[in-house]
Amino acid sequence: MGLKQLLTRAGFLITLGLLSACDSGTPAANQEATTSSEDKPARVALVMKSLANEFFINMANGAETHQKDNADKYELIVNGIRNESDLAQQVSLIEQMMATQVDVIVVAPADSKSILPVAKRAIDQGITVINIDNKFDQELMAKMGVSIPFVGPDNRAGARKIGEYLAQQLTAGDQVAIIGGIPGAFNAQQRQAGFEDAMTAADINVVSIQAADWEQAKAATIAAAILSENPELKAILAANDSMALGAVAAVRQAGRSDDVLVVGFDNISAAQDMVKNGSMLATAEQYGDQLAVFGIEYALQILESGQSPEDKNTPVDLVTQESLQ
Repeated sequence: MGLKQLLTRAGFLITLGLLSACDSGTPAANQEATTSSEDKPARVALVMKSLANEFFINMANGAETHQKDNADKYELIVNGIRNESDLAQQVSLIEQMMATQVDVIVVAPADSKSILPVAKRAIDQGITVINIDNKFDQELMAKMGVSIPFVGPDNRAGARKIGEYLAQQLTAGDQVAIIGGIPGAFNAQQRQAGFEDAMTAADINVVSIQAADWEQAKAATIAAAILSENPELKAILAANDSMALGAVAAVRQAGRSDDVLVVGFDNISAAQDMVKNGSMLATAEQYGDQLAVFGIEYALQILESGQSPEDKNTPVDLVTQESLQ
Protein backbone atom coordinates (compact mmCIF):
# COMPACT_ATOMS: atom_id res chain seq x y z
CA MET A 1 0.00 0.00 0.00
CA GLY A 2 1.48 3.36 -1.06
CA LEU A 3 1.80 6.58 0.91
CA LYS A 4 -0.81 8.28 -1.26
CA GLN A 5 -3.40 5.59 -0.51
CA LEU A 6 -2.73 5.71 3.22
CA LEU A 7 -2.91 9.47 3.40
CA THR A 8 -6.10 9.48 1.30
CA ARG A 9 -7.70 7.00 3.71
CA ALA A 10 -6.48 9.05 6.68
CA GLY A 11 -7.95 12.21 5.22
CA PHE A 12 -11.29 10.47 4.61
CA LEU A 13 -11.45 9.23 8.19
CA ILE A 14 -10.47 12.62 9.54
CA THR A 15 -13.29 14.23 7.53
CA LEU A 16 -15.77 11.72 8.93
CA GLY A 17 -14.52 12.47 12.45
CA LEU A 18 -14.94 16.21 11.99
CA LEU A 19 -18.45 15.81 10.58
CA SER A 20 -19.53 13.57 13.43
CA ALA A 21 -18.22 16.12 15.95
CA CYS A 22 -20.50 18.90 14.69
CA ASP A 23 -23.10 20.27 17.15
CA SER A 24 -26.74 19.92 16.12
CA GLY A 25 -27.67 23.07 18.05
CA THR A 26 -30.58 21.56 20.07
CA PRO A 27 -30.49 20.28 23.68
CA ALA A 28 -32.32 17.07 22.77
CA ALA A 29 -29.91 16.34 19.94
CA ASN A 30 -26.95 17.14 22.19
CA GLN A 31 -28.22 14.73 24.86
CA GLU A 32 -28.70 12.03 22.23
CA ALA A 33 -25.19 12.61 20.88
CA THR A 34 -23.75 12.40 24.39
CA THR A 35 -25.57 9.16 25.08
CA SER A 36 -24.61 7.57 21.77
CA SER A 37 -20.97 8.64 22.11
CA GLU A 38 -20.64 6.32 25.08
CA ASP A 39 -21.40 3.40 22.78
CA LYS A 40 -19.24 4.58 19.91
CA PRO A 41 -16.03 2.72 19.05
CA ALA A 42 -12.81 4.35 20.23
CA ARG A 43 -11.00 6.43 17.63
CA VAL A 44 -7.41 5.24 17.31
CA ALA A 45 -4.67 6.99 15.34
CA LEU A 46 -1.59 5.05 14.25
CA VAL A 47 1.33 7.37 13.52
CA MET A 48 4.30 5.54 12.03
CA LYS A 49 7.66 6.31 10.48
CA SER A 50 8.57 6.01 6.79
CA LEU A 51 5.98 4.42 4.54
CA ALA A 52 8.79 3.80 2.07
CA ASN A 53 9.94 1.05 4.45
CA GLU A 54 8.20 -2.30 3.98
CA PHE A 55 8.30 -2.83 7.75
CA PHE A 56 5.84 0.03 8.32
CA ILE A 57 3.66 -0.94 5.37
CA ASN A 58 3.32 -4.38 7.00
CA MET A 59 2.57 -2.66 10.30
CA ALA A 60 -0.23 -0.64 8.71
CA ASN A 61 -1.69 -3.68 6.96
CA GLY A 62 -1.66 -5.67 10.19
CA ALA A 63 -3.43 -2.88 12.06
CA GLU A 64 -6.07 -2.47 9.35
CA THR A 65 -6.78 -6.21 9.32
CA HIS A 66 -7.16 -6.19 13.10
CA GLN A 67 -9.51 -3.20 12.96
CA LYS A 68 -11.77 -4.92 10.43
CA ASP A 69 -12.07 -7.87 12.81
CA ASN A 70 -12.80 -5.49 15.70
CA ALA A 71 -14.84 -2.76 14.01
CA ASP A 72 -17.25 -2.65 16.96
CA LYS A 73 -14.37 -1.74 19.30
CA TYR A 74 -12.47 0.96 17.43
CA GLU A 75 -12.03 3.06 14.30
CA LEU A 76 -8.54 3.42 12.84
CA ILE A 77 -6.73 6.34 11.23
CA VAL A 78 -3.39 5.39 9.66
CA ASN A 79 -0.60 7.92 9.09
CA GLY A 80 3.07 7.77 8.16
CA ILE A 81 5.88 10.11 7.14
CA ARG A 82 7.79 10.33 3.87
CA ASN A 83 11.17 9.28 5.23
CA GLU A 84 12.68 8.08 8.48
CA SER A 85 13.96 11.48 9.58
CA ASP A 86 11.01 13.77 8.79
CA LEU A 87 10.39 14.81 12.39
CA ALA A 88 8.43 17.94 11.50
CA GLN A 89 5.91 15.96 9.50
CA GLN A 90 5.43 13.45 12.31
CA VAL A 91 4.82 16.25 14.81
CA SER A 92 2.30 17.75 12.38
CA LEU A 93 0.48 14.42 12.00
CA ILE A 94 0.14 14.04 15.77
CA GLU A 95 -1.17 17.62 16.02
CA GLN A 96 -3.74 16.80 13.33
CA MET A 97 -4.87 13.76 15.32
CA MET A 98 -5.16 15.93 18.44
CA ALA A 99 -7.27 18.44 16.53
CA THR A 100 -9.71 15.69 15.51
CA GLN A 101 -9.91 14.56 19.15
CA VAL A 102 -8.96 10.92 18.74
CA ASP A 103 -9.09 8.76 21.87
CA VAL A 104 -5.76 7.00 21.30
CA ILE A 105 -2.50 7.75 19.51
CA VAL A 106 -0.19 4.79 18.92
CA VAL A 107 3.12 6.24 17.75
CA ALA A 108 6.35 4.82 16.39
CA PRO A 109 8.46 7.95 16.90
CA ALA A 110 11.10 8.91 14.36
CA ASP A 111 13.24 10.22 17.24
CA SER A 112 13.25 9.26 20.91
CA LYS A 113 13.34 12.87 22.16
CA SER A 114 12.02 15.30 19.56
CA ILE A 115 8.51 13.82 19.41
CA LEU A 116 8.03 13.80 23.19
CA PRO A 117 6.77 17.40 23.62
CA VAL A 118 3.85 16.88 21.21
CA ALA A 119 3.13 13.47 22.75
CA LYS A 120 2.91 15.15 26.17
CA ARG A 121 0.52 17.75 24.79
CA ALA A 122 -1.67 14.94 23.51
CA ILE A 123 -1.70 13.34 26.97
CA ASP A 124 -2.54 16.71 28.57
CA GLN A 125 -5.49 16.87 26.17
CA GLY A 126 -6.76 13.56 27.56
CA ILE A 127 -5.57 11.29 24.76
CA THR A 128 -4.08 7.88 25.62
CA VAL A 129 -0.63 7.66 24.02
CA ILE A 130 1.14 4.35 23.42
CA ASN A 131 4.76 4.19 22.24
CA ILE A 132 5.75 1.35 19.86
CA ASP A 133 8.84 0.33 17.87
CA ASN A 134 11.25 3.07 19.03
CA LYS A 135 11.22 3.81 22.76
CA PHE A 136 10.93 7.37 24.05
CA ASP A 137 13.87 8.62 26.09
CA GLN A 138 13.28 7.64 29.72
CA GLU A 139 15.40 10.43 31.22
CA LEU A 140 13.65 13.14 29.23
CA MET A 141 10.23 11.71 30.11
CA ALA A 142 11.15 11.88 33.80
CA LYS A 143 12.23 15.51 33.44
CA MET A 144 8.98 16.34 31.66
CA GLY A 145 6.94 14.51 34.30
CA VAL A 146 5.29 12.24 31.76
CA SER A 147 4.94 8.45 31.58
CA ILE A 148 4.23 6.81 28.21
CA PRO A 149 4.14 3.00 28.07
CA PHE A 150 6.37 1.29 25.52
CA VAL A 151 5.02 -1.77 23.77
CA GLY A 152 7.73 -3.50 21.78
CA PRO A 153 10.71 -5.82 21.68
CA ASP A 154 14.00 -5.72 23.55
CA ASN A 155 16.10 -4.43 20.66
CA ARG A 156 19.40 -4.95 22.45
CA ALA A 157 18.64 -8.60 23.20
CA GLY A 158 17.43 -9.16 19.63
CA ALA A 159 20.55 -7.61 18.11
CA ARG A 160 22.73 -9.65 20.44
CA LYS A 161 21.07 -12.85 19.21
CA ILE A 162 21.94 -11.90 15.65
CA GLY A 163 25.49 -10.94 16.61
CA GLU A 164 26.05 -14.18 18.49
CA TYR A 165 24.88 -16.20 15.51
CA LEU A 166 27.22 -14.24 13.25
CA ALA A 167 30.11 -14.73 15.67
CA GLN A 168 29.71 -18.50 15.31
CA GLN A 169 30.70 -18.11 11.65
CA LEU A 170 33.76 -15.99 12.47
CA THR A 171 37.09 -16.34 14.25
CA ALA A 172 38.38 -14.27 17.16
CA GLY A 173 40.15 -11.19 15.82
CA ASP A 174 38.12 -11.00 12.61
CA GLN A 175 37.08 -7.54 11.44
CA VAL A 176 33.44 -6.43 11.18
CA ALA A 177 31.56 -3.16 10.71
CA ILE A 178 28.26 -1.88 12.12
CA ILE A 179 25.87 0.29 10.11
CA GLY A 180 23.39 1.94 12.47
CA GLY A 181 20.12 3.84 12.23
CA ILE A 182 19.36 7.41 13.27
CA PRO A 183 21.77 8.10 16.17
CA GLY A 184 19.11 9.80 18.30
CA ALA A 185 16.70 6.87 18.05
CA PHE A 186 16.62 4.58 21.08
CA ASN A 187 16.12 1.42 19.01
CA ALA A 188 19.14 2.34 16.88
CA GLN A 189 21.23 2.80 20.02
CA GLN A 190 20.02 -0.48 21.50
CA ARG A 191 20.64 -2.50 18.35
CA GLN A 192 24.14 -1.10 18.04
CA ALA A 193 24.76 -1.95 21.70
CA GLY A 194 23.49 -5.50 21.17
CA PHE A 195 25.78 -5.98 18.17
CA GLU A 196 28.71 -4.64 20.17
CA ASP A 197 27.86 -6.89 23.14
CA ALA A 198 28.06 -9.96 20.92
CA MET A 199 31.24 -8.88 19.15
CA THR A 200 33.00 -8.06 22.41
CA ALA A 201 32.05 -11.42 23.92
CA ALA A 202 33.43 -13.24 20.87
CA ASP A 203 36.60 -11.09 20.66
CA ILE A 204 35.61 -9.83 17.21
CA ASN A 205 37.17 -6.53 16.10
CA VAL A 206 34.66 -3.79 15.20
CA VAL A 207 36.65 -1.57 12.83
CA SER A 208 33.90 0.88 11.84
CA ILE A 209 30.55 2.10 13.21
CA GLN A 210 28.61 4.50 10.98
CA ALA A 211 25.01 5.71 10.80
CA ALA A 212 22.95 5.35 7.61
CA ASP A 213 19.72 6.68 9.17
CA TRP A 214 17.79 3.49 8.31
CA GLU A 215 18.11 4.26 4.56
CA GLN A 216 19.08 1.64 1.96
CA ALA A 217 20.85 3.96 -0.50
CA LYS A 218 22.88 5.65 2.23
CA ALA A 219 23.85 2.25 3.68
CA ALA A 220 25.04 1.09 0.25
CA THR A 221 27.32 4.12 -0.06
CA ILE A 222 28.68 3.72 3.46
CA ALA A 223 29.20 -0.03 3.05
CA ALA A 224 31.11 0.51 -0.21
CA ALA A 225 33.48 2.91 1.53
CA ILE A 226 33.97 0.57 4.49
CA LEU A 227 34.76 -2.35 2.18
CA SER A 228 37.28 -0.25 0.27
CA GLU A 229 38.98 0.91 3.47
CA ASN A 230 38.98 -2.52 5.14
CA PRO A 231 40.06 -5.27 2.73
CA GLU A 232 40.08 -7.82 5.58
CA LEU A 233 36.49 -7.13 6.61
CA LYS A 234 34.50 -10.31 7.28
CA ALA A 235 30.99 -9.03 8.06
CA ILE A 236 28.60 -6.08 8.17
CA LEU A 237 25.93 -5.83 10.89
CA ALA A 238 23.09 -3.57 9.77
CA ALA A 239 20.56 -2.29 12.30
CA ASN A 240 17.61 -2.79 9.95
CA ASP A 241 16.91 -4.80 6.81
CA SER A 242 16.69 -1.80 4.48
CA MET A 243 20.29 -0.96 5.34
CA ALA A 244 21.24 -4.64 5.11
CA LEU A 245 19.92 -4.70 1.53
CA GLY A 246 22.13 -1.72 0.75
CA ALA A 247 25.10 -3.49 2.34
CA VAL A 248 24.45 -6.65 0.30
CA ALA A 249 24.40 -4.56 -2.88
CA ALA A 250 27.75 -2.97 -1.95
CA VAL A 251 29.27 -6.36 -1.13
CA ARG A 252 28.18 -7.71 -4.52
CA GLN A 253 29.49 -4.63 -6.31
CA ALA A 254 32.86 -5.12 -4.61
CA GLY A 255 32.92 -8.77 -5.71
CA ARG A 256 33.11 -9.96 -2.11
CA SER A 257 29.90 -11.94 -1.70
CA ASP A 258 31.87 -15.08 -0.90
CA ASP A 259 33.84 -13.64 2.01
CA VAL A 260 31.73 -10.87 3.63
CA LEU A 261 28.63 -11.82 5.63
CA VAL A 262 25.70 -9.45 6.17
CA VAL A 263 23.04 -9.50 8.89
CA GLY A 264 20.02 -7.25 9.36
CA PHE A 265 16.99 -6.70 11.59
CA ASP A 266 13.20 -6.71 10.84
CA ASN A 267 12.62 -9.76 8.58
CA ILE A 268 11.04 -7.85 5.69
CA SER A 269 10.26 -10.07 2.69
CA ALA A 270 13.27 -9.04 0.57
CA ALA A 271 15.64 -9.76 3.46
CA GLN A 272 13.95 -13.06 4.21
CA ASP A 273 14.44 -14.09 0.57
CA MET A 274 18.12 -13.20 0.85
CA VAL A 275 18.48 -15.23 4.03
CA LYS A 276 16.88 -18.18 2.22
CA ASN A 277 19.29 -17.95 -0.73
CA GLY A 278 22.33 -17.19 1.40
CA SER A 279 22.89 -13.57 0.35
CA MET A 280 22.26 -12.57 3.98
CA LEU A 281 23.22 -14.65 6.99
CA ALA A 282 20.44 -13.68 9.40
CA THR A 283 17.87 -11.13 10.49
CA ALA A 284 15.45 -10.66 13.40
CA GLU A 285 11.69 -11.12 13.40
CA GLN A 286 9.98 -8.58 15.63
CA TYR A 287 6.55 -9.27 14.13
CA GLY A 288 6.11 -5.87 12.53
CA ASP A 289 2.67 -6.77 11.18
CA GLN A 290 1.50 -7.25 14.78
CA LEU A 291 3.49 -4.55 16.55
CA ALA A 292 0.86 -1.83 16.11
CA VAL A 293 -1.82 -4.38 17.02
CA PHE A 294 -0.05 -5.08 20.32
CA GLY A 295 -0.08 -1.33 21.02
CA ILE A 296 -3.71 -0.86 20.00
CA GLU A 297 -4.92 -3.78 22.10
CA TYR A 298 -3.03 -2.44 25.11
CA ALA A 299 -4.50 1.02 24.61
CA LEU A 300 -8.04 -0.39 24.46
CA GLN A 301 -7.39 -2.30 27.69
CA ILE A 302 -6.25 0.92 29.35
CA LEU A 303 -9.32 2.81 28.14
CA GLU A 304 -11.62 0.09 29.45
CA SER A 305 -9.93 -0.54 32.78
CA GLY A 306 -8.44 2.84 33.61
CA GLN A 307 -5.30 1.00 34.73
CA SER A 308 -1.96 2.69 35.14
CA PRO A 309 -0.02 1.57 32.06
CA GLU A 310 3.42 -0.05 32.20
CA ASP A 311 5.88 -1.12 29.50
CA LYS A 312 5.06 -4.37 27.75
CA ASN A 313 7.63 -6.59 26.04
CA THR A 314 6.83 -8.22 22.70
CA PRO A 315 8.68 -11.10 20.98
CA VAL A 316 11.82 -10.87 18.88
CA ASP A 317 13.29 -14.01 17.27
CA LEU A 318 16.36 -14.93 15.26
CA VAL A 319 15.73 -15.75 11.58
CA THR A 320 18.28 -17.92 9.77
CA GLN A 321 18.34 -20.14 6.72
CA GLU A 322 17.82 -23.12 8.99
CA SER A 323 14.80 -21.60 10.74
CA LEU A 324 13.14 -20.89 7.37
CA GLN A 325 13.41 -24.44 6.08
